[in-house]
Amino acid sequence: MTAHEADDPTGEADDATIATDATATDTVATDTIATDDVTSRPGSAASLVLTIVGLYLRRAGGWMSTAALVRLAEEVGSPAPLTRTAIARLKKRAVVVAARRDGVPGYAVHPGAVRMLQRGDRRIFTPRHMSIDDPWCLISFSLPEQQRAVRHQLRRRLLWIGCGIVAPALWICPDYLADEVEEILQELGIRHHATLFRCELPRVTGRIEDAIARWWDLSAIEAAHRDFIAAMSTLLPARRPSAAEAFRIYVTGIDVWRTIPYIDPGLPPQLLPADWPGHRSVELFTVLSDRLADPAWRHVCDILARTGA
Repeated sequence: MTAHEADDPTGEADDATIATDATATDTVATDTIATDDVTSRPGSAASLVLTIVGLYLRRAGGWMSTAALVRLAEEVGSPAPLTRTAIARLKKRAVVVAARRDGVPGYAVHPGAVRMLQRGDRRIFTPRHMSIDDPWCLISFSLPEQQRAVRHQLRRRLLWIGCGIVAPALWICPDYLADEVEEILQELGIRHHATLFRCELPRVTGRIEDAIARWWDLSAIEAAHRDFIAAMSTLLPARRPSAAEAFRIYVTGIDVWRTIPYIDPGLPPQLLPADWPGHRSVELFTVLSDRLADPAWRHVCDILARTGA
C-alpha cells in the first residue's frame, strides 16, 4: 500500500500512475469515459461505496483489496451484499476495474474515471462562489433529431454541473464552469453543435432574482443544504472521536455533502433568498474536513494494513 501524506486529501498525485503494480482481471476499455453521478441517494450503499472509492482508492495507491473495501463500507452502514452490488455497478460505469495484487482480489481505478474523479475533487473540496460582478456563460446548442439521445445526455450532464435552463437549447452558468461545459461537449463529440457566450448579468423582463428562480431549482438546492446542516448537527462530535468514529462520521458527512457542489453553482448571494443556507453549509463542511479528514485516513490505513491491502 502506498500511503500519501495527510495534506493530500484527494490523492491526485497518483492519478497518472493508477494501479501500476496490480494486474487487471477485467478487460479494460481505455477509451471508456466515466461520467459524474449525483443521482444516488446519500446514505445508500451505491452512494457510500462511491464516496469511499472517491476519497480513498487513489490515495491508497490506486488499488484496494475487496476485503478492505467491503470492510470500510460495512463500517458506514453498507451491508456486504449491497456493497458488492454497488461495486458491480461501479465496474459497469467504468469507475473501477477488478484487479489482483500478489494474488489478492481487489479493485483499481478505471483509467476512464480519472478525469471524473479529478473534477469531483475540485468541486467537493473547493466549492466556488460568484460575486455579482463576475461573468456568466451562456450555452446555445442545436442537435439534429437523429442525435436525440446525445441531446438528452448533454442536458443531463449540464444539469449535473449546476447549469440553469433559460430555454430548452439555451443554458446558463457561472463563467468559471465554462471549461467543464467545453469538456462535456468534447466528450460527447458535439462541440461543433454548440456556441458559448461570455456575458455580464443578463437583462430580463422583471426582477433578475425571479429569473434566477426560474432557471434553477432553488428549492431543491436549498433542501440539499438544509439536509447537510441537519446531518452535521447530529454527526459532528463535541469531543475528539476515535479514528474509527472519525472515519464513520467523515464518510457519512461527505456522502451527504458531495452532491451539493454539483447542483449548486455558487450563485451571487444578492440573487438568492435572504435566508439562503449555503454559507452555513460550507462553514460546516470546512469544520468536518478540518477536524476529521486526517483521523479518518489513519483509520483507513489501519484497515488496509490489517486486511493485507
